[in-house]
Amino acid sequence: MTTAITPPWAEIDTVMFDMDGTLLDLHFDNYFWQDHIPLVYSRSQGISHAAAIEEVASRCAEVHGTLDWYCLDFWASSLQLDINALKRELSHKIRIRPNVIALLSALKQARKRLLLITNAHPDSLSLKLAHTNIGEHFDHTISSHRLRLAKENHGFWKALRQLEPYDPERSLLIDDSIPVLRQAAREGIRHLYAIHQPDSRQAPLTALEFPQIRDFEHIIPAVTPCAGQSGLVRHSEEQLP
Repeated sequence: MTTAITPPWAEIDTVMFDMDGTLLDLHFDNYFWQDHIPLVYSRSQGISHAAAIEEVASRCAEVHGTLDWYCLDFWASSLQLDINALKRELSHKIRIRPNVIALLSALKQARKRLLLITNAHPDSLSLKLAHTNIGEHFDHTISSHRLRLAKENHGFWKALRQLEPYDPERSLLIDDSIPVLRQAAREGIRHLYAIHQPDSRQAPLTALEFPQIRDFEHIIPAVTPCAGQSGLVRHSEEQLP
């Protein structure tokens, strides 16, 4: 794992966060798609659980990396299931990752512009915002479906600037997806951080090219409010363990 230090907050104006696997524990989504959906699909189609797992996995592989992979409307049609209703039934499993609110509050105090940029379908985004109330901490929340591109697709980050202007040189993206971070790097975003363990019940990431955050507590800026200044005073560069 690449050793990560606290981001150079004085050089950053805009902080962009992914949602699932970054702000929220990815366990909800992994459980929903890998366990619950095959079980429901097997019952609806009258096939074995094993056959349902294979069928759902095959259909996922066909659209992986595209916007359809994240589209609830696509899956409702493909599997003939009420995906929104099934998600609502399991919404009690949605969990905020540790120290998310503390970090967002500190960044807002430091007058950073906070953006939530997610591949989640708008219906899924609405469900999770309503369940967690994290949306109130952001200046803007954007589903990639508005741009008709997934975040890992060529041109997404350039297109995003037309919707939400930001300076790539003075922006930080925190995301659990390595393909997303790689595409952001190709499109000029300077500061890029990964999440060490997106799903609290699965193995950590193994990619080495991006600094990985184990706990948001480790990157909360130590700030001293300065009258008339929009930046912050940094007291130390704290290394992640």
